[in-house]
Amino acid sequence: MNYKISFLLIFLLSSIGISFIHSPFVLVKKSTEDLNPSLVLWYDQPAQDWTEALPVGNGRLGAMVFGGIAREKIQFNEETLWSGQPHDYAHDGAWQVLDELRELLWDGKQKQAHKLGNERFMSQPFGQLCYQPFGNILIEFPDHKNVSEYMRKLDLEDALASVTYKSGGVTYSREIMASSPDQVIIIQLGSSEKNALSFSIGLNSPHEDYNVEIEEKVIIIKGKANNYPEELSRDGNPYPESKLIMEARIKVITDGGDIIKQDEKINVKNATGATLQLVAATSFVNYTDISGNPSLRCQNYLDQLGDKSYDNMKKDHIEDYQQLFKRVSLDLGSAEISSRSTIERLNTFKDDEDASLVSLLFQYGRYLLIASSREDTQPANLQGIWNDRMAPPWDSKYTININTEMNYWPAEITNLSELSDPLIRMAEELSVTGQNVAKEHYNLDGWVAHHNTDIWRGAAPINNANHGIWVSGGAWLCQHLWWHYQFTGDKAYLRDRAYPVMKEASRFFMNYLIPDPDHPEWLVSGPSNSPEIGGLVMAPTMDHQIIRNLFANTIEAAEILGIDQELVDMLKEKRSRIAPNLIGQYGQLQEWLEDKDDPKNEHRHVSHLWGLHPGNEIHPITTPELAEACKVTLSQRGDGGTGWSRAWKINFWARLLDGDHAFLLLKNLMVPSRTTETNMRDMGGLYANLFDSHPPFQIDGNFGATSGITEMLLQSHLRDEKGNFYLDILPALPSALTAGRVTGLKGRGGFEVSISWDENKLAYVEILSLNGNNINLSYNDRLISTETVAGETYTYSENDFN
Repeated sequence: MNYKISFLLIFLLSSIGISFIHSPFVLVKKSTEDLNPSLVLWYDQPAQDWTEALPVGNGRLGAMVFGGIAREKIQFNEETLWSGQPHDYAHDGAWQVLDELRELLWDGKQKQAHKLGNERFMSQPFGQLCYQPFGNILIEFPDHKNVSEYMRKLDLEDALASVTYKSGGVTYSREIMASSPDQVIIIQLGSSEKNALSFSIGLNSPHEDYNVEIEEKVIIIKGKANNYPEELSRDGNPYPESKLIMEARIKVITDGGDIIKQDEKINVKNATGATLQLVAATSFVNYTDISGNPSLRCQNYLDQLGDKSYDNMKKDHIEDYQQLFKRVSLDLGSAEISSRSTIERLNTFKDDEDASLVSLLFQYGRYLLIASSREDTQPANLQGIWNDRMAPPWDSKYTININTEMNYWPAEITNLSELSDPLIRMAEELSVTGQNVAKEHYNLDGWVAHHNTDIWRGAAPINNANHGIWVSGGAWLCQHLWWHYQFTGDKAYLRDRAYPVMKEASRFFMNYLIPDPDHPEWLVSGPSNSPEIGGLVMAPTMDHQIIRNLFANTIEAAEILGIDQELVDMLKEKRSRIAPNLIGQYGQLQEWLEDKDDPKNEHRHVSHLWGLHPGNEIHPITTPELAEACKVTLSQRGDGGTGWSRAWKINFWARLLDGDHAFLLLKNLMVPSRTTETNMRDMGGLYANLFDSHPPFQIDGNFGATSGITEMLLQSHLRDEKGNFYLDILPALPSALTAGRVTGLKGRGGFEVSISWDENKLAYVEILSLNGNNINLSYNDRLISTETVAGETYTYSENDFN
């Protein structure tokens, strides 16, 4: 069939309620249930693949709901189930070859530097450990066959996944939530007729060492984490043995009917409804301690639930979730096409530009962050908290040369500030483990972390010298510590948590930087890398941008706190000498001090534009020549790439104040991804459940998209000469988003911002001043500056900017 004709047929049939799922020749009649297209993902058949299943999470526990009919599978994770054990990855005495590495690189002998780096400078072992799946809840409904009116959905407004359908004249329902207040995953099963619900339930795990037992109405699975999938790393050293133990329990509570134990399953006969309560834990206490008792933890979770009703658990879950989620709303309007299923909408977005799907993707990012990162949990990793593979891509750990940071770009700006706490705590922990790495690898004080870490807080360079020796991972994380202060104004936090970490990171780089032989007045970084391109080098631009940012933030923090004047003076002197951004022979921003960029290279990383975003040293107004050079670089790298790369480019173009180009990148991200196999080239997009596709699944692109959409509507990273922030209203509004309203976004300086626009022009903006700082309100090259009072709201229309 001709492609254009078949696409038109799909679109026309979709508009009258017929959708093509999986095969373009299988027709499914869809439900007419009235759903908010900006807040609900829905589908009219069960998930066949993991990337079609719907995620729920409470920051610690995560689950993927497939919505099967005769057989439901809910795959679940617990955030601390990793391979390995507490481990110091530092390579003793690696610093002894540091000077030789630099000399080799100065002399143009990169291959020899790679060889020496791999032999003498890398982590022990070469790699880190991996995040692992926990198990599966398996529920069988033997009599559920010929079904109708099937619907599977995820409602972002109340964080509930649900499944409904009719079979044999009975309506069956499932509601699944991951409660943070109760630390439990709850599955509520219902039927429209009394005594019509019969099912069996069991647990299993992909780990080799586990057993299942039943105590009364509770199924218990106990086990030990598998070892890392590979026995030896590339240097021949073994990976640390896995020593974490785990336990999960699922309690079955029924409304009527009989409960029958059979082998490792529980059978329920002729009930009207049932509540299933899943709890899980491991022996992990912290990155140095795995002495916890998972059995006791699981029992305590169930004991704390007691006889609490499902309705009360649901009420507490929704109240807890909504006090975070409802801080921000985004309404971009909707149309008739918005009422279709999520996969239908994704299939045609590149052509119809359904604005409410943009709203849905924006709020989905916020939902995923709430579900994967809460106070006192681990940070969201490469896959958030959702992983079904024993050998996940890139170990599903923390890649801190872009991906982990991208996960937290939406935290402050979309009013989820407290969700950055796990990332801040990880930086605090790395500032401890990174001290030994600084000493053993560089013979320096302070702390350093390279391009990856794991739950054991590895900080040494891993994988290969050609990209693993990259020194700026910890320094980049420090930006998030500083952001948290900029948005909250919390001086106690700055004094007690952020500044000590930033100070010690700065102390490392003060002595790590060395003069460039050709420009001895300049200080440069190295040996290092421009992630993840060009191999081991001296003087990559990205390092210099990050270190300048770190020094500037540390200086300001010390001055706010009135301490460490001697350190401040030294940092100012060092910062003034860091090699500047340079424009190369093609008009591009140079990726290295040497002008050697390849204009035909479309690599997924665009690391040297860090100073444009998430940094703040390049902007069309303050540094127009450098901004133009960034445009040249972006045009050379292209508008494709992996999912997260496309998401980063949305943010780049928004910072360049080009809303239409930012929207083009958003469109390029919002395309269906057809593969779950690892591919480093131009195949990014979204899966059926709107998970970001690298491919395979990486959650960073979801968060990067939410950040990029926010950057189109509000930017607050520039300041006046007195240090007051500019709130730039609709700085990169795409022409496709002609009308809309957003409420509750956050600006630096302690402001909550709501904006309404129509016909691509500002209608009004409301500013709630949280800290009483001065406002610099910018719109369409016009400025309103005024003092504010904490707790007061200030409203302006377009006419006020004339």
